[in-house]
Amino acid sequence: MVQLGHALRSAFLLDPDFVTVNHGSFGATPRAVLAAQDQWRRRMEAQPSRFMRAELPAALRQAAASLANFLGAAAQDLAFVTNATEGCNAVLRSLRLQPGDEILVLGHVYGAVRNTVRFVCDRSGAHLVEVPMPFPQLDADTLIANLSAALTRRTRIAVIDHITSASAMVLPLPGLIAACHAAGIPVLVDGAHGPGQVDLNLTTLNADYYVGNCHKWLMAAKGCGFLWARQDRQRDLHPAVISHGYTQGFLAEFDWTGTWDPSAFLSVTAALDFHAELGGPALRARNAALAAEAASLLAGRLGTETASGNAADAAMALVRLPAGADRAAPLRDALLQAGADAPIQPLAGASWLRLSAHAYNEISDYLALAERVEQVLRG
Repeated sequence: MVQLGHALRSAFLLDPDFVTVNHGSFGATPRAVLAAQDQWRRRMEAQPSRFMRAELPAALRQAAASLANFLGAAAQDLAFVTNATEGCNAVLRSLRLQPGDEILVLGHVYGAVRNTVRFVCDRSGAHLVEVPMPFPQLDADTLIANLSAALTRRTRIAVIDHITSASAMVLPLPGLIAACHAAGIPVLVDGAHGPGQVDLNLTTLNADYYVGNCHKWLMAAKGCGFLWARQDRQRDLHPAVISHGYTQGFLAEFDWTGTWDPSAFLSVTAALDFHAELGGPALRARNAALAAEAASLLAGRLGTETASGNAADAAMALVRLPAGADRAAPLRDALLQAGADAPIQPLAGASWLRLSAHAYNEISDYLALAERVEQVLRG
């Protein structure tokens, strides 16, 4: 059994003098996955033309099959993208929108995805509609009711977060998807934080589209994400970059969008193996418990509160800081200079700190975080 916590830090390249409690933003790739990625690069560079034409197509599909199996999906319904934002762009920019159409998003939608919706609306004359989010206490029934009330005959798609980035809320996806489908509205799930943080079965979930990152909680190399599309939604779906496969089918279009380094995609199998070696479901449960303990510790030290009411436990948690929303950006910069990093977001008129917990963390990391936060607040 692999020992977790600081005993595992040597498996990563992490700076030992920095308090690393922000896995949720960019992840941390283990040495074993970096080594696998390097092997793929060396194999590619040994003879680039042979690799791209004769080896890559099958290798890419094999990697996709391994990832699809982990996600409870069929390999032919899954394509690689560099990150969830690219996947959202592919779906949203494939829509045939008319003036007056509506795209629905939740109040805590990720900023880059909001901008993508704004872009396609600006070009088409469609409108962005925002659903209010219950916060800091997430109530599933209220959120589903808010979403249902916002759906109209002009709604063309609903963009729903699996786990909100800024507020670390695990949303009641089955109920939200069911409400949209009852109204005949397709659903794009932004699952940037889903894979490797919470249990996930895409077939059972039955969204229309699901995009996710592997570089975060699955600890894959940077630039490894995926787009899953239900088969009946694949025909009019195109990648953000149109290339030689245009009109030749979902995989023909997405598997080749031009010359790029595919090693992040191909080494995802090493990341899946590492995740399993660390415990898989047991690792996810351990991380969630550690995040909850850490949030309680920090809120207790600061005399504030945690955001709560998540539909499921996750490895990120939110703590209110005793400072106004206008101080969020300078506080984060000061925290980074103090040797720690945790996103600080202005939400509901306050500053909220989001902490993460992964395999290399233990509770002493959050004691060190509390000390640095208190130092920053004093100074």
